[in-house]
Amino acid sequence: MTAWPAIEAAPARSPAADFLRRHPTVVAGILILGMMAFVALAAPWLGTVNPLSLDPVQRLDPPDAAHWFGTDSFGRDIYSRTVYGSRISLIVGVSVAFLSTMLGLLIGLAAGYSRIVDLVVMRVMDGMMAVPSILLAIALIALTKASVTNVILAITIPEVPRVVRLVRSVVLTIREQPYIEAAVAIGTSLPKIFSRHLLPNTLAPLIVQATYIFASAVLIEAGLSFVGAGTPPEVPSWGNIMAEGRVFFLISPYMILFPGIALALTVLAVNLLGDGLRDLLDPRIARRM
Repeated sequence: MTAWPAIEAAPARSPAADFLRRHPTVVAGILILGMMAFVALAAPWLGTVNPLSLDPVQRLDPPDAAHWFGTDSFGRDIYSRTVYGSRISLIVGVSVAFLSTMLGLLIGLAAGYSRIVDLVVMRVMDGMMAVPSILLAIALIALTKASVTNVILAITIPEVPRVVRLVRSVVLTIREQPYIEAAVAIGTSLPKIFSRHLLPNTLAPLIVQATYIFASAVLIEAGLSFVGAGTPPEVPSWGNIMAEGRVFFLISPYMILFPGIALALTVLAVNLLGDGLRDLLDPRIARRM
């Protein structure tokens, strides 16, 4: 009899390796964001100095061993200001994403389920969306004093209508489903209908939307600070650093280069994470992978 050659079994992949193969963008986004979060938390121990300390003698010094990213027009260490500026950007991004998603979720659930609420609320949301986000944020900042808290609120309010429209669209597609009508027919209370049937179906798109709001908030905060309508000038934020550096760009381009790279990496990481989560949470895409 002819002996058939033995077939070797393919080596089993570990769950981590399989997840990395299927969702590399999620892993890349998490790694970069984790690095930025580590930098923000460990800022005092990363070779930094006081980001507010002035040294006019060393103003506009190029990068060297003493000042890795150079100094600005007041002699402040740009490396230290860039590292500490990550705290402002991450705080603003996380706060705006959390507040806008929570407010948008509550309003969107009510608007999607109740036609009367929908008629009133969505007209207000449409009016808010007619104004560009950054212009509305500038107007809100102009009515108050410049602070991190006011910047968070000014960016949150324009982002809420986008979340409301997303949640409302999901609820409208679910509201007429037979299991919702059956739950209403047997007398299920409205809070249980929201918590058991409507809310779980909105979580996947809401998580993805939150990542994009995070990236948008970081960019808007930097833009507001760049035009002088964001955090106070003394606060070390990436937008403030680049705003101070635009005057000296021709002689000291590093003042904009390094905080600009940090800003670009953060936004890139959040967008990678958002794209990966969309692929991970969308069942139609997951079935093809």
